[in-house]
Amino acid sequence: MRFNHFKVFTGNANPVLAKEICYELGCPLAVANVKQFSDGEVHLQIQENVRGADVFVVQPTCRPVDTNLMELLLMMDALKRASAERITAVLPYYGYARQDRKDRPRMPISARLVASLIERAGADRVLALDLHAAQIQGFFDVPVDHLFAAPVMVDYFSELGGEGLTVVSPDAGGVERARAFAKRMDSPLAIIDKRRTDVNVAEVMHIIGDVSGQHCLIVDDLIDTAGTLVKATEALLEQGARSVRACATHAVLSGPAVERIESSEITEVVVTNSIPLCGQADNCDRIKQLSVAPLLAKAIQSIHEDGSVSTLFV
Repeated sequence: MRFNHFKVFTGNANPVLAKEICYELGCPLAVANVKQFSDGEVHLQIQENVRGADVFVVQPTCRPVDTNLMELLLMMDALKRASAERITAVLPYYGYARQDRKDRPRMPISARLVASLIERAGADRVLALDLHAAQIQGFFDVPVDHLFAAPVMVDYFSELGGEGLTVVSPDAGGVERARAFAKRMDSPLAIIDKRRTDVNVAEVMHIIGDVSGQHCLIVDDLIDTAGTLVKATEALLEQGARSVRACATHAVLSGPAVERIESSEITEVVVTNSIPLCGQADNCDRIKQLSVAPLLAKAIQSIHEDGSVSTLFV
C-alpha cells in the first residue's frame, strides 16, 4: 500500500450511508464541521489531521443539489490545503448528469462542467455509482471507477423467483442497462419506445417485445417525477402484463412522484440508499430501499489497497 492510513468524510447529503460504509470498513467516520451561515453560505472545517492520508469524501449531489455540491467542493478544497495525499470523491449519485450533451441550441453540458469543478476542487479520482450515461466518465481527466447497483438488485429479485419475468427498459437509452440485467436474471427483454415532449414530460408510444402474461420488471437508473414509470406501467398492463415492478438506483422522487406511485397499479418500486428517502417516500409501503454501503465499502477498500475494482463492475 502507498498509504499508511485512510479516512472517510461526509457532508450533510447522506451521512447515514457514510456511517454504514464506515461500519463495513471497520473504521470511524472522520469528523468535519459542516454548517451554514445565516444567508445559506456553506461554512466548513476539517477537524482531524489528514496530512499524508488517503481520503474518501462520500457525498451524493442530491437535493438540495447546489448546497450538497458546494459542500463536496469545499470539503475537497479544505482537504487539499490540509495536505491530504490523495482525495477520492465518492459520488453515490452524480447530479447534473441529465444534460450530458448539447442536443438543442444554446444549452450547457452540465455534466461536463460539474466534472471540471470536482477536479479543480482537488479530486484525484472519482468513485461513482450508476451514472446517468456511461460516457460521463470521459468528462473527467482523473481515474473514474464506475460501479453498478445491479448486483444488489439482482440478489433481491432472484429471491422472489424469476419465473415468468420479463425485464423492461423504459426507453431506448436504457437498453444496455436493462439487457445486462436481463442476462443476469436469465429473462427476456422488452423495450418501451418513449418520446419526451418536454422536461419531465414523457409520452409512451409502444412496446417492443411480448409482455403478455409476464411479470414485468422496469429497470432504470433513477426515478424523478415518476411520470415515465407510471405511463410505462399503464402501457405494460394494457398489453397483458400480469404485474409490474420497478427498480432504480437513485430515488430522486421529486414533485408528485410518491403520489403517482401510490395511485398507480405498480406492485413495488425498489431503490437504493444512494439518496436518502425523506417525507412521503419514507412512509410509502410500495417503495423498498436496499443498501449499497457494502458495495461502496468494497470499492473503497480496493482503491486504498491498490487492488482491482473490476470484479465489482457488473
